[in-house]
Amino acid sequence: MVWIIIGVIVLLLLIFVIVTYNKLVVLRNRVKDQWSQIEVVLKRRADLIPNLVETVKGYAKHEQDTLSQVIEARNQSISAKTPQEEMQASQQLTSALGRLFAVAEAYPDLKANQNFMDLQNNLKETEDKITYARQFYNDAVLLYKNKIELFPSNIIAGLFRFKPEMFFEADEKDKEVPQVKF
Repeated sequence: MVWIIIGVIVLLLLIFVIVTYNKLVVLRNRVKDQWSQIEVVLKRRADLIPNLVETVKGYAKHEQDTLSQVIEARNQSISAKTPQEEMQASQQLTSALGRLFAVAEAYPDLKANQNFMDLQNNLKETEDKITYARQFYNDAVLLYKNKIELFPSNIIAGLFRFKPEMFFEADEKDKEVPQVKF
């Protein structure tokens, strides 16, 4: 009788380990999938930028510094190897694009150019997609981290060396309240 009870306990413990391990794998893969979604929209943004820069070049020839910063930020975004590098490069690119659109405000003919307007709209849509993809990624990271850290699944996570992932966080300067002056 004792052996049957021990056997049932061992079987239940084995089932718990298997279920918990599989859930951790699913959550880890969801994090990777969500990161891939971010990479897809970052690639789309990187593909749009050369066309946008060329359009602006035709109107704003003396704004070469701003255009160079956008191109440099784009190249850093493309060459990033790790998620952390991609996060940092993406934030720099967003900042450079903001400066580019501020420059465009000074050129009424450029703002009225249909090609520029189409590119700007596509880029805005892409930026929105990046924002949503980052939110989904952070949600997936949160679920995964919770599973790794909460008892009793943290025991299984430790045994099988599941490592936490990093959240996609805003740059400190993006958190500052903008100053509006009239």
